[in-house]
Amino acid sequence: MNYRLAQGVELVGRDGENFLMSRTPLCVLRLNRTLADLVGRGVDGALISTSVAEQNVMEQLATKGFAERVRSIQQQPGMLPEVSIVIPVMNRADELRRCLTSLAQITYPQEKLQIIVVDDGSSDDSPMVARELGAVVVSSGGIGRGPAAARNVGVSMAHGEILAFIDSDCCASKEWLCELMSAFADPAMAAVGGQVDGMCSESAVDRYESVMSSLSLGSRRRSGNRGNDTFYLPSCNLLVRSNAFSQAGGFDESMHVGEDVDLTWRLRDSGWTISYLPAGNVLHEHRSSIRSFMSRRFDYGTSEGMLQLLHPQRRKQMVIPPLLATVLALLIAAPFISLWLLLLAVSVLMADVAAVRIAFSRRNLPLGLRALTAGRLRSLGSLAYYLSFHVVRYYSLPLCFAALIVPGFWASFLPVLVFGCAARVDYAIRKPPLSFAIFSGIYLLEHIAYGSGVFWGCVNVKCFRSYRVIVLRQMEQTA
Repeated sequence: MNYRLAQGVELVGRDGENFLMSRTPLCVLRLNRTLADLVGRGVDGALISTSVAEQNVMEQLATKGFAERVRSIQQQPGMLPEVSIVIPVMNRADELRRCLTSLAQITYPQEKLQIIVVDDGSSDDSPMVARELGAVVVSSGGIGRGPAAARNVGVSMAHGEILAFIDSDCCASKEWLCELMSAFADPAMAAVGGQVDGMCSESAVDRYESVMSSLSLGSRRRSGNRGNDTFYLPSCNLLVRSNAFSQAGGFDESMHVGEDVDLTWRLRDSGWTISYLPAGNVLHEHRSSIRSFMSRRFDYGTSEGMLQLLHPQRRKQMVIPPLLATVLALLIAAPFISLWLLLLAVSVLMADVAAVRIAFSRRNLPLGLRALTAGRLRSLGSLAYYLSFHVVRYYSLPLCFAALIVPGFWASFLPVLVFGCAARVDYAIRKPPLSFAIFSGIYLLEHIAYGSGVFWGCVNVKCFRSYRVIVLRQMEQTA
């Protein structure tokens, strides 16, 4: 497997010690001699070819943003594994026809494909459409058993080495399987997810979903194996080794939402690796009305309580550097208490910059005061965004009530400030084809629906761990 250093990352040696340094964001990682020799192969943009034993540590560097994986050259057609594509469906005849038509056009060798449609008790022509287009049709064994149960039934009929899951309201790109299959060159790779794009753009919700859908994981490659972070892969564009799927026990049929999160977390807990590639894309027909959009976000939120019961070790984590948190608190309080707090905030920020500069100077790391100050300001902005987003995500409804009911400028200003920070950053980064006003309105509705779903799901399972956050201090990483 091949890797290279991420853009803006350099290997620095000082006083017998070796460091990987990223300037954006500002981050330093101390390396031992063995790892420094491995990373040193990638100086000046060279590829780092790794053995099986070296892949694990390079994956950790890639997860931390210091390295990126270079996809292997695609296999020759004769070497490609057999793939079983599993599609659950219930009363979506037109969508299923569109999906199956797209699968007939993919470049993967058709003789190595098995297409299985699992009918979950449809009352329309879905089974007939599937047979007409050459798919194997099986019954889920009931009516409305849910996509998890339907997929498990489909897998029981599959004979492919790789299981490919796609939803009936999706269309696959021609290179869908070919672009993702190379990741399985790594024998530790259990599951690979691809890019999910919006199919429609007619409504404002469609255009919002095109950049904000929870099914779309962005433009950066990600991998995860053991660890307690919450990285997962959505099942509407998911490839899994059949033996890894069996070892994990398949999808949890009691879950109608969040079953893909649960499965990919169980794979990781078993020592397998999962990976997301911004390739192999499928188009998804998102729910385009406000009502259906909010209903789906509510449903997604309800899964958090159950997931916390099943995976109590996977807790939300947030890095809150004490000095930067103090600066942020002073900046917020200054308009209401005293503008002198602004001067104090600047003083604390300079103290933080000085502390970091001293730490860098002790190791003779080349970073000027200007670059260091810019880095800490970016960190301050990131802290403000992540705190704001967390509050908006889980407490939007209480914030709205506070702004409307509690008298006083302070009560209304803070919710607006928090929401405005989160919405403005997401709008600037995601660049939706919407005005900021329309984007903000849908953004607020999304988080109200999701946060309400989280609360309702926690009440149902009597578990409120979703609201607990592990707060970490920012510190230099070591490897």
